[in-house]
Amino acid sequence: MVAPLVVFIGALAIYPTVLTIIEAFFHSDPLTPPDHFVGFGNFAAVFANSQVRHSIENTGWYALFGVVLTVAFGTGIALLLQRPFRGRGVLLAIVILPWALPGVVEGVIWSWIYNPTFGVLDSVLKSAHLIGQYQLFIGSHQIETILLIALVQVWQITPLAALLVLAATQSIPDELYESARVDGATWYQHITRITLPLARPAIAVATAEALVMSINIFDQVYVLNAAATTGSSLMSQTYFITFQDLNFGQGYALSLFATVATILLSLLILKIVYRKVEYS
Repeated sequence: MVAPLVVFIGALAIYPTVLTIIEAFFHSDPLTPPDHFVGFGNFAAVFANSQVRHSIENTGWYALFGVVLTVAFGTGIALLLQRPFRGRGVLLAIVILPWALPGVVEGVIWSWIYNPTFGVLDSVLKSAHLIGQYQLFIGSHQIETILLIALVQVWQITPLAALLVLAATQSIPDELYESARVDGATWYQHITRITLPLARPAIAVATAEALVMSINIFDQVYVLNAAATTGSSLMSQTYFITFQDLNFGQGYALSLFATVATILLSLLILKIVYRKVEYS
């Protein structure tokens, strides 16, 4: 019964992974054939590339902004939706909407917002007299560019984090809140002493999910930043090395590095944040 699914997963995931691991140690460039084993030569070449090192630094900022903002907004939304109220279903549907949109579509939408000629952001800031004239936000400064692009992905992945935390809060017994209320606990104490500690497994998963998505950010960077190095990410640099320079060996090496880094950092996040919760 599961054989078709196993074959499907093997074709889409296992085979490319094995191929990436093998080819990362080979010189694979159609412009300079033939292919041959180079050991760690591809890794040495990519790490010697200043643009790659810059993209790794940028990806660190994407991960920092992405994880902090996604977990903060996702947890906040989950807490607001924890108790039933009129219109909750409609609000939940609106919250989920960005998650259903492809990354490229979101990049195009936000490119209109950030547009220096007719963008909504410039219009709002100028109307509020916060800026004197329309400005170019994407591409001018490294941190500003990364933050604005990261916000686009945060807008996309926050709904998933909110749903994960919301599902965890729904499983918390009401008796715990009632007992705390009898003891005189405030709303803030309910959140910090009951809700957040018991929702910690879901928060850990949401944090790991945000980390994985932030490290592998590509669509939003490609649409909003193109080939500019100001906001380049590890994945965008991998794309340019592989398909623009046609250096598949170095592309495989960089992709393998990103995969290993993602796995190790995700495991570290889970080890630090995750705590098993049992109701007795």
